[in-house]
Amino acid sequence: MASSGPVSAPVADLVGAFTPAVFARHINANSTAHAWWLERKRAAYARFESLPMPSRTDEAWRFSTLAGVALGGYAPSPEGAAAATPPALAVESAATLSFVNGRLSGSSPVSADLAKRGVVVSTLSDALARHPGLLREHFMAQPQKLGSAKFAALHEAFIQDGAFIHVPRGVEVDKPIVVVHGASGAGAAVFPHTLVIAEDNSRVTVVDHFVSEGESRQFACGANDLYAGHGARITYAAAQCWSFETLSLQFNSTVVRRDARVQSLNLHLGGRQARHESLSQLQAPGGFSEMLALTIAAGSREYDQRTLQIHQAPNTKSDLLYKNALLDKSRTIFSGLIVVDPDAQKTDAYQSNRNLMLSDDAESNSLPGLEIQANDVRCTHGATSSRIDPEQEFYLKSRGIPPKAADELLIFGFFEEVLSRLESEALHDALRTLIRTRIQS
Repeated sequence: MASSGPVSAPVADLVGAFTPAVFARHINANSTAHAWWLERKRAAYARFESLPMPSRTDEAWRFSTLAGVALGGYAPSPEGAAAATPPALAVESAATLSFVNGRLSGSSPVSADLAKRGVVVSTLSDALARHPGLLREHFMAQPQKLGSAKFAALHEAFIQDGAFIHVPRGVEVDKPIVVVHGASGAGAAVFPHTLVIAEDNSRVTVVDHFVSEGESRQFACGANDLYAGHGARITYAAAQCWSFETLSLQFNSTVVRRDARVQSLNLHLGGRQARHESLSQLQAPGGFSEMLALTIAAGSREYDQRTLQIHQAPNTKSDLLYKNALLDKSRTIFSGLIVVDPDAQKTDAYQSNRNLMLSDDAESNSLPGLEIQANDVRCTHGATSSRIDPEQEFYLKSRGIPPKAADELLIFGFFEEVLSRLESEALHDALRTLIRTRIQS
């Protein structure tokens, strides 16, 4: 059953607190930044104003609850917001960055050895001064293709700061780099961003942790850019733990060059309504993109997932596996598309969305698709939605296991296929702990 928003809405609901006057104050507060950065912000705000809000006729928003995407009641920097550094994911790290409401609140630097070898773990504002060329080349370099161009423009216009990670050619970072993006205060609007540039034959693991202070109503409009140069390897994990009253929009963009590999795992545990868009572009032979996601949907929450795998060169591979566990009256939407360009012969692409229905009242919507323009490819896709195995359910009940504990066991069993793909046992265990904490909350 498709949901739709109102035919018309008050202007305040459409732009919220993101009016021209508010944007002008934002620009004045950042007036010392590079001229090209400010010009990009102005151009982005002009796009935000000109682009329409999603409507019931937009195929890219099919099945989405459009009424929940109104922007009224949010503010970029709410008065009285706390500045406490949010807790980081419990994993030993090579470096950390922590942001609250878009401003750096704490950090731990990389080791002297990694710094000497040119590894940079810093902020976007620092990169504006020290690495403007890299920032101009890679920051939001890929246009939005999955329906949220208006919100991506809002992100670019109002972004305050974010993480900048650069690993030079041939350098390997053994431990994860952890970035925490926090939101504090009722009505807070935050614009988290993580930019990862892995040069040729480098290797790095980056973890984003999105967390709210308390259970206030908030708006998170985030993005990340992952660039893997020739032969590079990036492992990226994101744990979305916003409050259960948060409206979340997240845009992921990945570029994979020759013989490079990017593994991304997105964990969705928070938010009242959360939309996640993931674009992966394989631009040179030998590139491999592994796109993974795990979602726990409970209550009346909605999780909307849109993906696009674009094969632009021959002999490339992509593998997508999204798993959703649905409880209560929750809803999930998955819409994925594999595109194979005419010159991308010998493409090997896979796409699977699997939904575990733990309630008769939950709803899952799956729309996998293929668009193939080459004649020598192997592309498969599929989607399943099913209840738990009755024998498993009977076994758990016969052992006196309470329903909530049984659901937890079933969810972990269902998720393990994805979690086991992580090479790092420490990261695997940290994500399992986070999932268990969220289930029990």
